[in-house]
Amino acid sequence: MKLTVAQKIIKDHLVTGEMKKGTEIGLRIDQTLTQDSTGTMAYLQLEAMGIDRVKTKRSVAYIDHNMLQAGPENADDHKFIQTVAKKYGIYFSKPGNGICHQVQLERFSVPGQTLIGSDSHTPTCGGMGMLAIGAGGLDVAVAMAGGEYFITMPSIVKVELRGRLKLGVSAKDIILEVLRRCTVKGGVNKIFEYCGEGIKSLTVPDRATITNMGAELGATTSIFPSDENTKAFLIAQDREEDYIELKADDGAEYDEEIVIDLDELEPLIAAPHSPDSVYKVREKEGIKVDQIAIGSCTNSSFMDMMKVARILDGKTISENVSLVISPGSRQVLNMLAQNGALSKLVSAGARILESGCGPCIGMGQAPANEAVSLRTFNRNFKGRSGTVSADIFLVSPEVAAVSAITGKISDPRDFINDFDDIKMPERFIINDNMIIEPAEPGNDVEIIRGPNIKPFPRGEKLTDIVEGKALVKVEDNITTDHIMPSNASLLPFRSNIPYLSEYCLAPCDPEFPKRAKENGGGMIVAGSNYGQGSSREHAALAPLYLGIRAVLAKSFARIHRQNLINNGILPLVFKNEEDYDTIDLMDDIRIENALDQIDSDEMIVKNMTKNLEYKVITDLADRQIDMIKAGGLLNLIRESNMKNA
Repeated sequence: MKLTVAQKIIKDHLVTGEMKKGTEIGLRIDQTLTQDSTGTMAYLQLEAMGIDRVKTKRSVAYIDHNMLQAGPENADDHKFIQTVAKKYGIYFSKPGNGICHQVQLERFSVPGQTLIGSDSHTPTCGGMGMLAIGAGGLDVAVAMAGGEYFITMPSIVKVELRGRLKLGVSAKDIILEVLRRCTVKGGVNKIFEYCGEGIKSLTVPDRATITNMGAELGATTSIFPSDENTKAFLIAQDREEDYIELKADDGAEYDEEIVIDLDELEPLIAAPHSPDSVYKVREKEGIKVDQIAIGSCTNSSFMDMMKVARILDGKTISENVSLVISPGSRQVLNMLAQNGALSKLVSAGARILESGCGPCIGMGQAPANEAVSLRTFNRNFKGRSGTVSADIFLVSPEVAAVSAITGKISDPRDFINDFDDIKMPERFIINDNMIIEPAEPGNDVEIIRGPNIKPFPRGEKLTDIVEGKALVKVEDNITTDHIMPSNASLLPFRSNIPYLSEYCLAPCDPEFPKRAKENGGGMIVAGSNYGQGSSREHAALAPLYLGIRAVLAKSFARIHRQNLINNGILPLVFKNEEDYDTIDLMDDIRIENALDQIDSDEMIVKNMTKNLEYKVITDLADRQIDMIKAGGLLNLIRESNMKNA
């Protein structure tokens, strides 16, 4: 059988199941990563499993999200993560060392290996030829404990890149073009595999920009081959020993094919409020801009920053523009400081932020009311910036830098002469002194817990009758930002589910948390692609705490669906989407004979208020059925451990 790049890695790591599209497979995981926004919960869950030390080849805990320390909560959580990492054999990247995906790409990514991370943009390392997948924190904890990671065997989409990008057009424009064609729902249960002559001119950071933002497609992951460009990057990172060549077999078969002619591509822009609302920059040219933010795990590499510095060199940003820049890692920041590029950025009027996620996840730099903000980020969901009334556009670093000078959306092709002398370094500055190694096995390490860390909720075993009111009804493309808002005021409480639950689904219905408590829990009714966006399992844990027993939706985003199952919440898909229209707020919903029905592919759900019946699709693997019956994955693990004791 002729195999694609993704299929080769899957085959080498297959523990259970067969590589048959649409069936469940279990993969051996080589590496894991967490970040501080999701990490505390993942490590609390790891502790609950009762293991002595992680079983992966390498696990890394990053501090990159919650870095503003307006109170003690973030610092307390950082100390917890650092001490638990020390004890369990996990490397710890200190705050200021950089964004998890950028540092993982630079220092730890290995072609041909598997990586899962408790962040939806973990596929960034697909630019290195890794099978890198975003997952819920509990799935990451299980992988650290030595368990396999389960996914539905995806279909493989071939994305053939032809030609070469023109000056002023970037890797960001490639992924925006894919989003324009496929939409934010177009990648569910798919892997996007890039190939063709066009990839030869793309550096590893270019490729990582594309695989990073492939998360917005809803894809399982995205991946590039490992080739001479990969080798050059690893040599520059003093990691040549990690290189292997990895490419698809001649004649490998794909399920779908997309062709993009890079010669014909031009600068693109994603308009509010979705990454797939893509236009040519020319179509939005002239719109006045108030704020520009350059950075994030999508566009904060050394090469991105050097191009921005070249554009801003000797210029001054528009008097009405606030420009903030976040280098993706300390390595990048250090190199910019050494070669003088940082001085050019500062001289032009840029404000230099920490090497972290910052404004991308709503941690600071919220724009003014009604402002227009251009960002080189990956998401522009309404309100994610911290300002609900702001319009957020997603652009390349070139578009951002030129627009900072003009004060309006501008096409960089009108301003850029050349980048010919900006090349990938032959050697990066290597300094890993902010990555703390774990203690030796057997060493006694005290785990420090701040008062903000609260126990996480546990699901209850499935009962024969599942009933409750329709506590909220939401539309299509509800994101995890809607379900569990992420902003500077709430991020410090990621370890405190009781507190966070007071804000669950508040952007959709501020009364939902109160209604859920007053009615002792119930059901959520949703449109298509429910739970798109982040991997945060808080979007399942907060509803669980509020007593949610099931979510009835037209369809689910992959990671959120699994997070619901992991926590014992039924994810049910309307067989007939029109049934969604017949349910009103506070209708009484009831599932009878649930213990028998769960074993089939369909269930009958009754609307007692309207005297209606709905057929819903469960599409659960046997293992997932066991999880639902047990009230979640941790309960199932505990039951298994008790049987084997």
